[in-house]
Amino acid sequence: MGRRKSGEAVSGWVCLDKPYDLTSTQAVGRVRRLFNAQKAGHAGTLDPLATGVLPIALGEATKTVSFMMDAGKTYRFTIAWGRTTTTLDREGETSAASDVRPTADEAAAALPAFIGEIDQVPPAFSAIKVDGERAYDLARAGQTVELAARRVVIHDARVTGAPDADHVEIEIDCGKGVYVRALVRDLAERLGACGHVSALRRTRVGPFTEDRAITLENLEDLGHKAGLLEALLPVETALDDIPELAVTAEDAFRLKQGRPIVLVPRQVDDLRSRLSAGTRTVSVLAGGTLVALCEMRMGRLEPARVFHL
Repeated sequence: MGRRKSGEAVSGWVCLDKPYDLTSTQAVGRVRRLFNAQKAGHAGTLDPLATGVLPIALGEATKTVSFMMDAGKTYRFTIAWGRTTTTLDREGETSAASDVRPTADEAAAALPAFIGEIDQVPPAFSAIKVDGERAYDLARAGQTVELAARRVVIHDARVTGAPDADHVEIEIDCGKGVYVRALVRDLAERLGACGHVSALRRTRVGPFTEDRAITLENLEDLGHKAGLLEALLPVETALDDIPELAVTAEDAFRLKQGRPIVLVPRQVDDLRSRLSAGTRTVSVLAGGTLVALCEMRMGRLEPARVFHL
């Protein structure tokens, strides 16, 4: 007999508004304990010094985390001019200083150079592994860390404010793998200035947006299980870009057994018209409940991930 999992079979997504100075792993642990969930994971690490949207998957929703890895993101951040730091944020030690204070207009004029596909060198203080070690561990130990540039995409970047001569506020829409700290480093260098990130907030990860986010304090205030479940978003929230197909209870039973189902030509044509180029994944529901994620091949749907909801 298999070992029984501890916790309850709670499934869904929590769009957490992560607080300052908490790691993503710590945030997941806090949420998992609140729900007493058997399984938990997150979609997209957020630095401890950053706040904002951290999608946390519970139970069966963990099977959809991979679909969030390529999701678009939006960040809002503040650059403090005058000094560059070792960590490229306000917690680091000063590594360079300058009296240059770029204006909001000058920053806006420089931003287009960073829009589109660009090569970006990640910060030395990052979780990237170098010979099996985390780059930030090597950097903290005083070692020189040289990381290779990575191809990333920034869809848009705009100046949203300048509270004073020492600060400028910027918002970007980007793909996966973009480091805001590295962008600030490179923007400051282009402007002949020194600067670091003084505040950073993520406002969107795919369908998870700031207006849907809930704080840990509010989750804790909900207190009892019934109240907590009100904050839980459906498992399929992460699958908003994947076409859906409703099937009969009989077909749902087959899929849950790991067996494929045959589509009629009308269903094949409909799904092909809704699938993104190069993808075959279809979300299958029965009676409004998610049954499986399937791959469409040769007029059939073959189950790739089966859900027990």
